Amino acid sequence: MQKKNNALNNQWHTAADEHLLSHYRQSGDQAAIGELFNRYRHLVYGACLKYLKNTDEARDAVSSIFEKLMRDLRVHEVLQFRYWLFTVCRNHCLMAIRSRNTRAAHTKGFALAQQETPEEFVLNREEALSTLEQHIAQLNEHQRLCVRLFYLEEKSYREIVLQTELSINEVKSHIQNGRRNLKILMTGKP
Repeated sequence: MQKKNNALNNQWHTAADEHLLSHYRQSGDQAAIGELFNRYRHLVYGACLKYLKNTDEARDAVSSIFEKLMRDLRVHEVLQFRYWLFTVCRNHCLMAIRSRNTRAAHTKGFALAQQETPEEFVLNREEALSTLEQHIAQLNEHQRLCVRLFYLEEKSYREIVLQTELSINEVKSHIQNGRRNLKILMTGKP
């Protein structure tokens, strides 16, 4: 039995990536994926460390990526494993960074909100809305109408088309241009 396992390990050690993938898809033999893991673990770790800049997060990412591979490779046919693996790795890390940034923004927003009294929060919100209303009033007629309906009244493009009798392209254009002009009015920068 031990000789048979050693022979299989030697077979996998010299097999091409494509052969390992094909065998795994057909049989579900995790030894084939184990060999791919051994081949690419250090590269995946290096890429994760480059993106995440944290050794613990990079190690966790490597584990998550290879768990994902075990599921995805049973379903997807991959022709060039190395490139596909790098894409999966990059996407995983970018999602982790995005998630980290979202959590940080929520935490920061919560901390700022905790520093305000409810009265201050309401006053600040009303002041911001008042300023926004003043800037919206400076837009041309169609932009003002479309921006109000879309952002403040949360109407869909279709509802705005029905209400204004503008074409869908005109509505989209007025919203886009209105948003750009609002940004210029509010920040003073184009």
